[in-house]
Amino acid sequence: MKNWKKMLAASLAVTAMVGFAPQATEAAYSLNPEVKDATPALLEASQIGVLKHETPELQNLANKDAIVVMSFGTTFKDTREKTIDATVAEIQAAHPDVKVVTAFTSHIIIDRIAAKEGIKYPTPEEALEQLKAEGYSRVALATLDVIPGMEYAYDKGVYDNYKNEFKKMTLGTSLMYWQGQEEQADDVTETIEALKSQFPKQGKNDAILIMAHGTPQISNAFYSVIQAKIDEMGLKNVYVYTVEGWPSLETVLPKLKANGIKHITLMPMMMVAGDHANNDMAGDEPDSHKSQLEAKGFKVDAYIHGIGENQKIRDLYVQRANDAWDALEAE
Repeated sequence: MKNWKKMLAASLAVTAMVGFAPQATEAAYSLNPEVKDATPALLEASQIGVLKHETPELQNLANKDAIVVMSFGTTFKDTREKTIDATVAEIQAAHPDVKVVTAFTSHIIIDRIAAKEGIKYPTPEEALEQLKAEGYSRVALATLDVIPGMEYAYDKGVYDNYKNEFKKMTLGTSLMYWQGQEEQADDVTETIEALKSQFPKQGKNDAILIMAHGTPQISNAFYSVIQAKIDEMGLKNVYVYTVEGWPSLETVLPKLKANGIKHITLMPMMMVAGDHANNDMAGDEPDSHKSQLEAKGFKVDAYIHGIGENQKIRDLYVQRANDAWDALEAE
């Protein structure tokens, strides 16, 4: 481990970017100044945290700034207003003189909302094309993703595909990104502390099951970090499981039985309380998580609220957006 750290230190040096958070946020890495002739591969490898790109050929353009907030989206209008719309409104309030655009990464959801509600949300690509047409030259990309998974990879793809179209572009991090390593911030613990504010009071026979999404991407391992942080914080009988990944509901069942759990509260760790929360988690069908647990003799309650309804979580998302904005404004 020590040798690995020495090798990394030879190539990378930590750069702190200070946002509107109460304390400095370690938001990005930059190459060690001793590296004079970095190859494209090394430059790519060093792009961690808040990303920043300046296009030399466009530096004569006047600054005209915008923020694009990217979210997967949801067809559930009520939860969308309480979570996505509420968070974007708070980002806008933090930057009252800046154009803030909401973009959805799910093309299916965009089409369904348009057909059902007559509202056309742009994709991130469409939002950037429109901003470019309107003469915007600098754009901060913010994300409402929970972990840096497949959806965040889409966000980074947008950044990579459009960064040369603007004078300057930045990309902020997901809600949970840094894990306290290498003197970085501990986004995971910070998020769990915020999430803890909505936990019900627990007795010795009570458990809280936090339903995450899950992903086929290697970033699915992030859920193990979240569980480890929960345990490290001393939160008893609080377990993370996923609807489309590992750990699954079956993974945590033996722990519930071993600890004598009789009552369970289910809650989603997703921005919105959409189809997964209402149907997969808390639906009346026999294969819902609630029904499966009840069939095994547990008493089950469901907290059907997206984490975007939690003010403490929204505050963290505003901080993530501020990190991207600060990087855009930095000289």
